[in-house]
Amino acid sequence: MPKVKRALISVSDKTDVVWLAKELESMGVELISTGGTYKLLSQEDISVTPVAEVTGFPEMLDGRVKTLHPKIHGGILADRSKPEHLRQLDYQKIGEIDLVVVNLYPFAQTIAKPGVTREEAIENIDIGGPTMVRAAAKNHAHVAIVVNPARYKAVVEEMKANGGVVSDETCRDLATEAFTHTAEYDSMISAYLTGKQPKAEQGEFPDTLSLAFKKVSGLRYGENPHQGAALYAEMAPLGPSLATAPQIAGPALSFNNILDGEAAWQCVLEFDEPACVIIKHSNPCGAAVATDGAEAYKKAFDCDPVSAYGSVIAFNEAIDASCAEVMLDNFIELLLAPRFEPEALDILSKKKDLRIIEIGGTGEPFSGKDYRRVHGGLLVQEYDTDPNDRGDWKVVSTASPNDEQWDDLVFAWKIARHVKSNAIVLAKGRATVGVGAGQMSRVDSASIAVEKAGKKASGCSVASDAFFPFPDAVEKVVEAGAKAIIEPGGSKRDEEALAVCEKSGVAMVFTGRRHFRH
Repeated sequence: MPKVKRALISVSDKTDVVWLAKELESMGVELISTGGTYKLLSQEDISVTPVAEVTGFPEMLDGRVKTLHPKIHGGILADRSKPEHLRQLDYQKIGEIDLVVVNLYPFAQTIAKPGVTREEAIENIDIGGPTMVRAAAKNHAHVAIVVNPARYKAVVEEMKANGGVVSDETCRDLATEAFTHTAEYDSMISAYLTGKQPKAEQGEFPDTLSLAFKKVSGLRYGENPHQGAALYAEMAPLGPSLATAPQIAGPALSFNNILDGEAAWQCVLEFDEPACVIIKHSNPCGAAVATDGAEAYKKAFDCDPVSAYGSVIAFNEAIDASCAEVMLDNFIELLLAPRFEPEALDILSKKKDLRIIEIGGTGEPFSGKDYRRVHGGLLVQEYDTDPNDRGDWKVVSTASPNDEQWDDLVFAWKIARHVKSNAIVLAKGRATVGVGAGQMSRVDSASIAVEKAGKKASGCSVASDAFFPFPDAVEKVVEAGAKAIIEPGGSKRDEEALAVCEKSGVAMVFTGRRHFRH
């Protein structure tokens, strides 16, 4: 492209913009600017021309119309290789614009504010900015477009080294970044407005799905060392999130750390009481609620100490010193909690390879939709939520659960929907004592859960994520000592499963709701 002689600067993020303008001015570049940017540069004694002086029109409609004018866009879009374009510029007395420095209204920051109104969000949808960015990016053979303040230094250095010229390669690179910038911006607005429409207007799922994610970091590798991987966060924030929470200790996170961390976090938020969930390969291998975090951890750990080695652990309340102390003897890959007391961090610092993430709050674990990639497409579903309303459940056995059994049934049912199907969960004292996960047959899951529990299965309550297709799995847990069972019901052989319970005086509850997790 030719030498940069004239630049337009209009930025929301004013990081280093004064420095940039001074550097451009020192190279003899004529500067044009708008609104707040013009005011800032003028206050710094930088020679700058307001856009209104260029266009001959004042900024209008509360600033909605500033740069939408032929004397701006003609100067940006003219193809300098076409004499006819240049003749038209000359006839209309339009000056060429060689460098456009623009970033957009802070839409993401606006919608992240608590209590922000739809009207406030709408006013922070930039129109002139994206138009200038796209115009300059389209004409990148002749115009340099900069949307990222981190690029200022490199662009200035290149201009100084090349007599004020930005190379064709750099212009192409900047244009690609610019189009990505506007695409992310539009996707974020689309996602926000889609979520704010009444369901009657938008339907359960929109016909066109626009998603905007920003790269947070590269990861050491994917599920295996030969796979590359990265972590992205939603552009429209949804509150406390593993994707955006700070890591405050330990080595870099892996792909599997994050998958297991999300499984642990979603599961532990099922509970209002102090709770601990221990995850191995995306499945709970121990979970419990108690009067405090330390006791919850001990109860959860006792479920399966072998699997708890090298696990990911989440708490739903701040971790204090007593809780940190009881975890010192276990090897833990990743630890998550809303907050960590300073004394707890001092104790946990003894574990040099322990990764710690402070989520900063609890929030809503099931915001938005659940997305799963398939080759060439995307599966979208609602999150599997459950009000756990006992008023909708039905005791189908002669025996009814006592109060303690009801507590354990509700607890086990909450855990079961976080266990890969086929899922069988044995619980006692509001703690898991055996978990069978991800088997191809339900009786195999029951066998594993019973084996894990051993003698602790006696007197336990059992949850099954789906109905029992045969009575064999019921027989397995009843023989081990189960006293109450909760399941969706709906099998052709429900009566056979119920008969096993009736024979042994075991209570059985149907929920009418299945919790497959694939």
